[in-house]
Amino acid sequence: MKPAQKPMLAVSEALDFLMGAARPVTDTELVPTLEANGRVLAAAQVSTLNVPSADNTQMDGYAVRAADCASGGATLAVSQRIPAGHVGEHLGPGQAARIFTGAMIPAGADAVVMQEQCEAVAPDQVIIRHAPKSGEWIRRAGEDITAGSVILPAGTRLRSQELGLAASVGLATVPVLRKLRVAVFFTGDELAMPGEPLAPGAIYNSNRFTLRALLENLGCAITDFGIVPDTLEATRDTLRSAAREHDLIITSGGVSVGEEDHIKPAVEAEGRLNMWQIAVKPGKPLAFGEVRRDQGTAFFLGLPGNPVSSFITFLLFVRPFILRLQGVQGDVSPRAFSMRADFNWPKADRRNEFLRARVNASGGLDLFPNQGSGVLTSTVWGDGLIDNPPSNAITGGDTVRFIPFSELLH
Repeated sequence: MKPAQKPMLAVSEALDFLMGAARPVTDTELVPTLEANGRVLAAAQVSTLNVPSADNTQMDGYAVRAADCASGGATLAVSQRIPAGHVGEHLGPGQAARIFTGAMIPAGADAVVMQEQCEAVAPDQVIIRHAPKSGEWIRRAGEDITAGSVILPAGTRLRSQELGLAASVGLATVPVLRKLRVAVFFTGDELAMPGEPLAPGAIYNSNRFTLRALLENLGCAITDFGIVPDTLEATRDTLRSAAREHDLIITSGGVSVGEEDHIKPAVEAEGRLNMWQIAVKPGKPLAFGEVRRDQGTAFFLGLPGNPVSSFITFLLFVRPFILRLQGVQGDVSPRAFSMRADFNWPKADRRNEFLRARVNASGGLDLFPNQGSGVLTSTVWGDGLIDNPPSNAITGGDTVRFIPFSELLH
């Protein structure tokens, strides 16, 4: 009598387990802000100054006293010219200052009139053809950032926006968590590298290129152990080597239970392993565990060998796990959008399907015709994934949950 088959885990169950198991790195370093793209802040950053540091103009035009221009046609004496980066003199009654975007508002002025509403009638005279309100076109000191405020919390993954914000308050360096060290290797005697002759029954190792690029996008420090022979001894040796200096080991292929699939017994011999059947398509098999080393353990994730399965399993499970290991705090799940399906999908599967789709010219979604787990062209053609619940058929016009690749590939 065969043992009862364990029920497949839901996608959410597997994710919850991974998130709960993650141990973020704690080692920190100080790096130049110019070199901190993609890094994760180790400590909150506080501004020591106001931004803007002083009242300044949003427009090219004339700084004035609003009371002098109440008539909407006042002629004023131009007393000075104030480019950005220069400090003007006090503005007296009946005077205007020629001023340029970003320049400090001179003392005495309380409004700016844009140059399109002014007419210079002499080198030192201007007609103001607008009655401004006090404060018009003025950015106030501290309007964006106030001194003493937290501008970036700990656990923030730094993008171009955050780096610009840090620079705007004068931060030349930022404290970040060290890069996550990830080892990768690939199993399968059938695998060959591009550039090598392709023997009968062999295939090119596309997963090596896909997974390495995905890890590079996440800012990991990668060690590639290449293609490992299909033997238990070689697999164990590579696991031991990989565990010594790395936080996470990722493999592709060999996570089934066939005679030539050595990942399961190798990880069990060198540590501990959970083999999951996840209710996801494409994907399903995912191995998670830890490999022993002299001090502590390295995490292990074994992905399926089919290229689309490996790609999508990485996006759904490995990406959020890595972000958490890197110290990213808060929600690490991708944003999803409700969109219209412009196709029929009657093949309701009992697993949670992730269908490759593309946005069409009318704002709906088209489906790639072949959703097979080995069809890499679908990942290049598509703009993202439709997250289709188990046993759910789709009819044209239905609203579906769409996750763009732009949410998953960084």
